[in-house]
Amino acid sequence: QVQLVESGGGLVQPGGSLRLSCVASGSIFNIYTMGWYRQAPGKQRELVAAITSGRSANYADSVKGRFTISRDNAKNTAYLQMNTLKPEDTAVYYCYANIVTTCARQNNYWGHGTQVTVSS
Repeated sequence: QVQLVESGGGLVQPGGSLRLSCVASGSIFNIYTMGWYRQAPGKQRELVAAITSGRSANYADSVKGRFTISRDNAKNTAYLQMNTLKPEDTAVYYCYANIVTTCARQNNYWGHGTQVTVSS
């Protein structure tokens, strides 16, 4: 069994910063891509950023230059540093990871989400 747990969300003023963390645990053999999606009320879930095991990253155009994704492979952890936050960044942020388990099964796993609210 594999679990992803996010942390670091909260309420922040426009222009502020937050750092999200996502820890994967359980019967993990290998983790390929890790990333973050977000879903705002009334909108579809969208990709924010993703990073491969080799640390190649890609970003949504709306967050380029403001958000940075990173990972610590030894800790099975991904991070999303969010700077210069805007009200339109308000959403539930979900971590995902493409994981091969010790039973040699490969799947995408998701966290339960963490709320980020940008408001004055």
